[in-house]
Amino acid sequence: MSQAQPNAWAAFWQTVILFQSSKVNPWLALRNTVGVTLPLVAGVAAGNPSVGIAVATGALNVSFSDGEAPYTDRAKRMLAASSLVGVAVFIGSISGHHTVSAAVAATAWAFAAGMLVSLSPAAGDVGVISLVTLVVFAGTPLPFDGALTVGALAFCGGLLQTFLSLLFWPIRRYAPESRALGAMFQELARAARHPIDATQSPPATSQSTEAHGAVSSLVSDHSVESERLRLLLSQAERIRLGLLTLTRLQVRIGREIPGGPEIDALARFIGITADMLDGIGASMLGRDAARIDCIPECQKQLQTLTETLRTISRPESQAAAATLRDALFQMDAVAGQLRTSVDLAASSTPAGIDAFHRREARRPWTLRIGGAFATLAANFSFRSATFRHALRLAACVGIGEALGRGLGLGRSYWIPMTIAIILKPDFTATYSRGALRFAGTFAGLLVATALTHLLPRSAAMNITLLAVMLFLVRWLGPANYGVFSTAITALVVFLFALAGIAPNDVIVARGINTVAGGALALVAYAIWPTWERTQIAEAIARLLDGYREYARAIGESYQHPEAAPSAALDRVRVPARLARSNLEASIDRLLAEPGATNEVAVNLSGLLASSHRVVHAMMALEAGLYSSNPAPPRAAFAPFGHGVELTLYYLAAALRGSSIEPADLPDLREAHRALIHSGDALTERYALVNVETDRITNSLNTLTLQVFTYLQPHPARPAE
Repeated sequence: MSQAQPNAWAAFWQTVILFQSSKVNPWLALRNTVGVTLPLVAGVAAGNPSVGIAVATGALNVSFSDGEAPYTDRAKRMLAASSLVGVAVFIGSISGHHTVSAAVAATAWAFAAGMLVSLSPAAGDVGVISLVTLVVFAGTPLPFDGALTVGALAFCGGLLQTFLSLLFWPIRRYAPESRALGAMFQELARAARHPIDATQSPPATSQSTEAHGAVSSLVSDHSVESERLRLLLSQAERIRLGLLTLTRLQVRIGREIPGGPEIDALARFIGITADMLDGIGASMLGRDAARIDCIPECQKQLQTLTETLRTISRPESQAAAATLRDALFQMDAVAGQLRTSVDLAASSTPAGIDAFHRREARRPWTLRIGGAFATLAANFSFRSATFRHALRLAACVGIGEALGRGLGLGRSYWIPMTIAIILKPDFTATYSRGALRFAGTFAGLLVATALTHLLPRSAAMNITLLAVMLFLVRWLGPANYGVFSTAITALVVFLFALAGIAPNDVIVARGINTVAGGALALVAYAIWPTWERTQIAEAIARLLDGYREYARAIGESYQHPEAAPSAALDRVRVPARLARSNLEASIDRLLAEPGATNEVAVNLSGLLASSHRVVHAMMALEAGLYSSNPAPPRAAFAPFGHGVELTLYYLAAALRGSSIEPADLPDLREAHRALIHSGDALTERYALVNVETDRITNSLNTLTLQVFTYLQPHPARPAE
C-alpha cells in the first residue's frame, strides 16, 4: 500500500498552530499571578515601586519553573531557579557597565545554559530563564551594593513563588503522585477495553513513565502513605504485563479453539478487569471515590470466571491445553494483583507491606552530582548536538549583546533575550518559535498600544492589566507559544510602565529589537543547523542499548529462577522505556523538517513498529517470570539470549558508524531452532519461552533489515 509523500512544511506549520489543551492549568496560572502581583501591590502601596518590581521580577522568572510535578521535585527545581535568578540579576547588574564585560558575561552564561539541556528539559528551561534575566538586568547596570540588593530581592520573589506553589503540601502532600497513578490505572482500563496492535507502542507507556517519575521522589519517604503509593505502582506494572499477555493468549486460543466458550470467558474477564482498573483510577484521582466500593462484586465475578474456565473440558490438542493453562495462570495473577491494588487504594494502611519489594533508593547526593558532571563531560564534544547548540547560543547571545550596545539601540537587551528564547537544539522548535515569536510580539504590541490609549493610565490599572496578561501567559501560554508571546509582550510593556518608562518607547524598541534578535537567531541556525536527521541514528542506538540491557536482565532471571527478578528488571525497564519515547519524539521532529522523504518516513515508521514488537515479546517473557512455574534453564537458552544481545549490540554499533555487515550478526533463527528442540515443549515455562523468543527472532531479523536499509540503500540480508 503506497503512502502519501509527507508534507514537511505542512507538518511544520501544524506545530506552529498546535494547541495542547492538556497543558492548560488555571490553578497554576492563578497562584503564579498572585505571586507576581502581591509584591507590586505592596511596593506601590509603600511608595517604593522599584522594590516591588525587583521582587516581582524574581517571582515572574521562577514561575516558569512551577508545574504539577511532585512537591519534592517541584521544591528543588524552584529553589534552584530562585538561586540562579538571584545570581543572574546580580551578575547582569554589575557586568552591564561596559559593553565588553556585558558581552562576556552573557556569552559565558549562554554557553552554560545551552549545556544544561543535556541534563534534562527542566534544567534547560532554568538555564534559559536565568539567561534572559541576566541580559535584561545588564541593561540597567548598578553599583556592587545595589546589584547585591536587587539580586537578593529577586531571590526573595522566587522564594515567594515557591512558597505559593508548595502551600498545600502539608494538606495534599501526595496529590501529584496519586494523580499520576490514577491516570495510569485509567489508561490500563482503556487499553484493556481496546487492545492495541503489536506494532504499536505498549499500552500506558507515557502514563507509566510519568508515574515512575512522580513516585521516584518518595524513595526517602518511609511513611505509610508513601509505601502505599510505591506498592501501587509495582502492582500497576504487574497488571500491565499480565493484560498484555492475556490479550496475546486470547488471540492464540481463538485460533486453536475457534468458537469455544473459553473465548467468551476470557473476554468477560478482561472486561471486568477494565471496570476494576477504572474504579481504582477514579478513586485515586478523587473523581468518584464511591466506585471502589463496588469492586468486591467484580472480584467475585473474576473468581467465578476463573473457576468456570477450569471446569471446561480440556481441548484435545496438547498445544491448546498448554495455552489454556497459561491463560489460567495469568488470570489468577491479575486477579491477585487487582485485589492488592484495591486494598492499597482504599486504605492508607496497606496489607502485606513487607511481602513486596521496596524501590531501590536513589543514589547518594555525591553520586548524583558526579553523574551530572559525567553527563556534561560526555557532551563536551562537537559530535554532541547539545555542545553545538551551546556554542551557537553563546555566539549569538554575545554578538546580539555587543551589537545592540555598539549601535546604541534603545532597550537593546531585547536582542539577546529574543535569541535566548528562540534558539533551540532542533530545527522545528527553533523555527516554529521564531515564527510565533514574531507574530506574537507584534500582536502583543498592538494589544498593549490599544489598551494604553483606551484605558486610564495609573499604577492600579497597570497592575491589573499586568495580572491579566500574566494569567494568560501561565494559563494558555503553555498550550501554544503564540499565545505566550502575545501575552508576555504586553505584560513587559505594563511592567515597564510601572517603572516609569513610557509605553510608546517600550513598544517601538521592543518591536525593532525583537526583529533584530529573531533574525540573528534564525540566520545563525540556517548557517549552522543541527538537523534531527543527524541525531536519529544515535536515538535508535540508545533504544537498542536499552533493549539489550532489558533482554539481559530477563535472561538472567530465567537462568536463575531461584532469585527474585524484580530489582534488576525495575532498574533497566524505565531507561528502555524512556529511550523509546525519545526515539518516537525524534522521529516526529525529523519528519517535520524540510527535506524529509517518503522513503525515510516509511523506513523509520517500520523500524519503530518492529522495535515495538520486540519489546512486546520481552514484556511477555517478563510476565512469565511471575505467572509460570519455575523450571530448570535449558542449555540452549543462554546461546539464544547471547545472540539477542549481540544482535542489538552490533546494530547499535552500526548506527554509530562502526563497519558492521549483516553477515557479522549471529544466526538467531538457528539459535531459536536449537532452543525449541530442547526440553519438553509442553512444560508451561518452556512453551511460553518458545513462543515469545520466536517473536523476538522474527522481529529482530526484520529490524536488522530496516536498520541496514536506513544506513545503506541495498542491504545484503533479505527479510525473514
